[in-house]
Amino acid sequence: MAVESSPPQVTPDGRVELSDVSPIRDSRFFNPELAPVPIEQRTWTTYNFFALWMGMAHNIPSYTLAASLIALGMDWVQAFLTITLGNLIVLIPMLLNSHAGTKYGIPFPVFARAFYGVRGANLVALLRAFIACAWFGIQTWVGGKALHVIIGRLAGEGWSNASVVGGQPWTLWLCFFGFWVVQMLVIWRGMDAIRRFENWTAPLVSVGFLILLGYVLVKAGGFGPILHSASKLGWGPEFWKVFFPSLMGMIAFWSTLSLNMPDFTRFGGSQRKQVTGQILGLPTTMSFIAIVAILTTSGAQAIYGQAIWDPADLASRFDSTILVLIALISLVLATISANLAANVVSPSYDFSNAFPKRITFAIGGLITGVVGILIQPWRLISDPGIYIFAWLGFYGGLLASVAGVFVSGYWVIKKTRLELGDLYLDGTGAYWFNGGWNWRAVAATLVGSVLAVGGAYGGPFPADGLIPFLKPLYDYNWVVGFVAGFLVFLALKDDTAKETTR
Repeated sequence: MAVESSPPQVTPDGRVELSDVSPIRDSRFFNPELAPVPIEQRTWTTYNFFALWMGMAHNIPSYTLAASLIALGMDWVQAFLTITLGNLIVLIPMLLNSHAGTKYGIPFPVFARAFYGVRGANLVALLRAFIACAWFGIQTWVGGKALHVIIGRLAGEGWSNASVVGGQPWTLWLCFFGFWVVQMLVIWRGMDAIRRFENWTAPLVSVGFLILLGYVLVKAGGFGPILHSASKLGWGPEFWKVFFPSLMGMIAFWSTLSLNMPDFTRFGGSQRKQVTGQILGLPTTMSFIAIVAILTTSGAQAIYGQAIWDPADLASRFDSTILVLIALISLVLATISANLAANVVSPSYDFSNAFPKRITFAIGGLITGVVGILIQPWRLISDPGIYIFAWLGFYGGLLASVAGVFVSGYWVIKKTRLELGDLYLDGTGAYWFNGGWNWRAVAATLVGSVLAVGGAYGGPFPADGLIPFLKPLYDYNWVVGFVAGFLVFLALKDDTAKETTR
């Protein structure tokens, strides 16, 4: 059924809202959670966005991301430079895509409709959703491991060394599923509960990591043994062979958020508030957690003779039970905070976008949790090589081509002007294209994805690459995917299409 969209209202600061959604309320592509946020409800401040990033960045996978570079042979300087550069690069598409959320009050899957079509948006939304499900599972697994160590310190060896089921102590499985249930309860209360949780946990989550670092510094005899630990790779060809794939992995770590930040910025009080909050939030918090993880892992290497990249495993070796409890309780809170914001909000909207009249935000979150278990996250994080080069590198290349389409379409082709009401129309409007699909965006995404990850090698992939002649491109997967998606979509631009005016 075709419906007519209502005219939008534009505020003095350039934000757009639909004053009346009744003409599109009955469209099958509309539900209250996907609807544009009214101006009076766009109340997030600079601190809210800063706290969001502190909550998302300060978590165990962020720590293991940095620590894994030490495990791969880098020294602390090389690892820190790699992570910092990756975060600065990914911040650019993140801010570019965030603009639409604040201007129009729309979430990521609705934003995607402007380029892929009202139906075609489900292609990229569900791709992003399943990656988020895997991350949700990874975060829940590492949080469950931290909880397992905490209870083990209190309950004794019988808990820690319980009988093995499926390759792990049954008590670890119990912690994993218990951790899962707690998060599902928060999700069920909705987006506002997640925001409140972020606000009060954000200032506390650094405590656990600082305790880990402090303990290691004391045991190692200060910074000296850590800072003078030589790189196993040097600065020659061996380093550069690891550096570029690692840099792509660092970018890929937040490439998911570079797409779906409109899910959060749609609540922004202004463009300045969301931009300032993110610039203050992402580079600083990730640099902080990176240096703490790098120094801690380097110190552990000096103490124990091996780079222990899992903080729960490292904390389990501490002599002081009090320190273990304080550190890991802080890390558990950090992990819940990050998981809810980074890996639940987006797929909840994405699954809701696929079936707007049947799936609410809460049900979408429940689907995320179930899929996160089915993906078997304990396998994805079992090895630093698989973690960075296979998992992060592969999905980063896929999502980069989508980011390229978004930036090309929104900033170059549309010049930030969208027909807000048309994003919800069924069978008509600027974004119906051909049966709800825009083949140009799909083609650009496919070309970018094949070029970026077609040569995937190592881990579960063939040594010569899936497509051997594309293997050299895989070490630069995110850059290749982004540039290819951007240029192909621009080249396929339909000059006869309806021009938007708002």
